Amino acid sequence: MRLEVRPTGVGVIRLSRPPLNILDRGTQRQLHEAATAAALEPAVRAVVLHGGSHAFSAGADIREMAAMSHAEMEHHAPLLQAAFNAVADIPKPVIAAVNGPALGGGCELALCADYRICGRGARLGLPEVLLGVMPGAGGTQRLPRLIGPARAKELMMTGRALSGAEAQSLGLVDEVVTDAQVFEHALAKAERLADGPGAAIAAIKRAVDQGGTTDLDRGLALETELFAGLFATRDRLIGMQGFLESGPGHAVFTHR
Repeated sequence: MRLEVRPTGVGVIRLSRPPLNILDRGTQRQLHEAATAAALEPAVRAVVLHGGSHAFSAGADIREMAAMSHAEMEHHAPLLQAAFNAVADIPKPVIAAVNGPALGGGCELALCADYRICGRGARLGLPEVLLGVMPGAGGTQRLPRLIGPARAKELMMTGRALSGAEAQSLGLVDEVVTDAQVFEHALAKAERLADGPGAAIAAIKRAVDQGGTTDLDRGLALETELFAGLFATRDRLIGMQGFLESGPGHAVFTHR
């Protein structure tokens, strides 16, 4: 797994453990490192997660997990969640570009993104119950917040997989395109976001993600704090002056 930094301001985190990009412990560590690098790299202003044209990720290494004891998993489970949280906490837009299977941990990784684009041949689901366990990388928390608790419970309790079209109908996926278009479509969207005012975009992400887990009053207080803070940025001056001179949509932001 690696972070590729493009001149357009897009960082691509590539899952590269063919054929199915199984997320063993070593790959989880690499994921954490790549997400941290994307968060800290100033040249990266938007991120695309991609597993290639055949598979996003078919999930955890079951052979590796089957050999783990209760004590070993108690030690490892927080590390697993930390790797996925590192992706969710990237203070930049993150787009999951999903081809083929995104199952178990693969689906949980896609849930860490802000936006999900998948191909018509994609399959998404959380089948951990079929192994006698449950999702352990954020699925029980992120999926209900996205599609509602009843639908999330049904998917997790049955372990059934969804087509791209059904995932979109439930709100799990935002766009469905042809399999050949997935990566380029995600890249184009990320490039548009990378051109935006980075501080404002990061503030929006934080307001929605953190505000959505608290009560309305605290969420509004967070919004007020973040909104006022943006008046200390150069991009706020550029955006408002550009509006006054040329109307909306003409500002060229400096990302400061």
